[in-house]
Amino acid sequence: MSRAPYLWSTAAIITLLLCVPSCSHRVEQPPATPPLEQNEQSVGALLWFQTAAEAKALYYQAYQLAQLRLTEQLLQKHPSPPAVVVDIDETLLDNSPHQAKLILTHQLFPAFWDEWIDRAEALPLPGAVEFLRFADSCGVAIFYVSNRDAKTLEPTMTNLARYGFPQILPERFLLRSTESSKVDRRRHIEDRYTIVLLVGDNLNDFSGLFERQSVSDRSATVDQLRNEFGKRYIIIPNPYYGDWENAVFGYRRGLSAEEKNRLRIEALRAF
Repeated sequence: MSRAPYLWSTAAIITLLLCVPSCSHRVEQPPATPPLEQNEQSVGALLWFQTAAEAKALYYQAYQLAQLRLTEQLLQKHPSPPAVVVDIDETLLDNSPHQAKLILTHQLFPAFWDEWIDRAEALPLPGAVEFLRFADSCGVAIFYVSNRDAKTLEPTMTNLARYGFPQILPERFLLRSTESSKVDRRRHIEDRYTIVLLVGDNLNDFSGLFERQSVSDRSATVDQLRNEFGKRYIIIPNPYYGDWENAVFGYRRGLSAEEKNRLRIEALRAF
C-alpha cells in the first residue's frame, strides 16, 4: 500500500482534531444576556389592573364606602363647609393605556405623558363619577388635588367634564406648580373648608406623615393611623406605580433597570 494516502489521512485527522476544540468552544459559548426590560416588572401588575374583575370590585367597594362615610360626616356639625379632596390619576381616571404604551414601546415615564393628557380620553374608574355626583348633590365642595403639572389644567378639566364629573371649575383644581407635596394645598383648602373625606391611591394623598418615609416607616405610620382608613381616608389600589415603589428604591433617581430589579428582589420576603 502506498504511504501517500496514509500520510494525507493522518494530516487530515490532525487538522480535524485541532479544529474540533475551537469549533466546540464556539458552539458551547452561552449567548449574551439580553438587557433587562425596564418595564418588565409592571406587566403583571398592569394586566391585573386592566383585566381583573377583582380590581373593578375594589373600586366599587371603595366608592360605596366613601358614600357611606360621607353620609355619616354630613350628619355631624363642622366649623366650616364640608369638602371632599380627591386625587385624579388612578383614583378617578384610568391611565393604564399610557402605561401599556410605555411597555409596548420600551419607553419610560414621562414618555407620551403630555400627549396622553392632551388627548383627554382617560376613562373614569368604576364608581368615581357616581360618588362625586352624590357629594355634589349634598352640597359638598369637591377639590381635585393632583400632581399633574399645572400647565395641564385645561385638558384635565376637559377629560373630567367629558365623563360627567361635577364642579369642574378652575378654582377647584390644585395641580402641581412647584413641589409634589400636597400638604400646603390641603392647608389652603382647610382655610375655608373642613375636609371630611380624602380619596387617593397614594398614602401621600392623605397626610404628609408618609412623605419620603422608608418601607418600614410607611407601614408603621399606617398602623398608627389605622382608624382613619375606611373612615376619613379611602385608599384606591394601584399596583403598578407610586411611592410604595419609590420607597423600595430609597427615593433615588437615575437608578438603572438592573439596580431597580436588584432592590425589588432584595425587598421580597420568602420562607
